[in-house]
Amino acid sequence: MLGPVILAASRSDRMRRLISAAPVTKQVVDRFIPGETVDDVVPIVEELTAGGLELTMDVVGEDITTPEQAAAARDAYLTLIDRLAELELGERVEMSVKLSMFGQALEAGHELALANVRPVVEAAAAIGTTVTLDAEDHTTLDSMFAIHEELRKDFPQTGCVIQAYLFRTEADARRLAASGSRVRLVKGAYKEPAEVAYQQKHEIDKAYVRILRTLMEGEGYPMIGSHDPRLISIGQELARKAGRKLDEYEFQMLYGIRSDEHLRLAAEGHRMRVYTAYGTDWYGYFMRRLAEKPANLRFFVRSMISKG
Repeated sequence: MLGPVILAASRSDRMRRLISAAPVTKQVVDRFIPGETVDDVVPIVEELTAGGLELTMDVVGEDITTPEQAAAARDAYLTLIDRLAELELGERVEMSVKLSMFGQALEAGHELALANVRPVVEAAAAIGTTVTLDAEDHTTLDSMFAIHEELRKDFPQTGCVIQAYLFRTEADARRLAASGSRVRLVKGAYKEPAEVAYQQKHEIDKAYVRILRTLMEGEGYPMIGSHDPRLISIGQELARKAGRKLDEYEFQMLYGIRSDEHLRLAAEGHRMRVYTAYGTDWYGYFMRRLAEKPANLRFFVRSMISKG
């Protein structure tokens, strides 16, 4: 399986230098990451929202080693929120944040991450939108869920992400579904040991369906994070059986992957949100996109061969 190999490469400084230096890399990365600055992505935001889509914006970057870098990450999101306010797109565009960017792995990181993410959540609420806390590797999740619970005391619309491949997630889903929160369900894109996570695709897919059923039958707002046509179809059927209206759940897919499907679902009346990342520290995000789907890797390798 290539996925674990690619995920290992995502943590390799040598591979980072090699891939970053490849002439073709930028044009391939542009498929998934449409820019490095807010100014770069504003036209994309305007284009997608004009086409009936909604967005969740991610300022990429995870290798935070100082409190100053964590504060800079916070400020990058505040700048984004200011631009969304100017565009009057607050209700169509939310934010996704990784708490590692806000200092979660540093000394006293839990408190630091909470202190940094709170003003972002406050600013988002002020323009009519919200924030979803992305899930990272399993060692960070207890902290993430605790921060999520704390933020929801004042901002109950704050969302979180759960990952189907982790054994713990079915219990997490039952807890979150009962609490009425916004929950994005994804398969998972980190290399996790067999002690905590399913390793085979068919096991992950079955877990995804079980968890999605729990969310659909609960009191929360499910967000179906998948490009898999079969899981999308199952999600629609589970929503129908649960008696959910089209605005009581949504689909989420990555920018640059199955764009025609984004438009098809939106045209059918579904809420369709495009996960759109931008920023200069793109390497880890890009490598996980390659690991998630063999077609992404084939696309990159073909480009390397044809342009190299």
